[in-house]
Amino acid sequence: MNISKAEQRTLHALARGGAILVEKDNNGKIIAINCATREGWTLEDCTLAVFKRLKRRRLIASSKGGPYRATLLGRRSVRAQLDNRA
Repeated sequence: MNISKAEQRTLHALARGGAILVEKDNNGKIIAINCATREGWTLEDCTLAVFKRLKRRRLIASSKGGPYRATLLGRRSVRAQLDNRA
């Protein structure tokens, strides 16, 4: 599966325990997202377009109204990295 660099960084952060917090409007449409790592840092590579691509490919999912996390498919498709600083 071809995954862009921004998608790869986002998936790597989610696989290490991060989460994507979603902000919705009154109609339930997603208007803003915030990708937080497990250390509490914000990942700037995670944009709304990257979020939509990951969701469409079923690499991330939300469970019981909680934050979006990496699915099993998402964790398997991420390439091994020491950290996402490189």
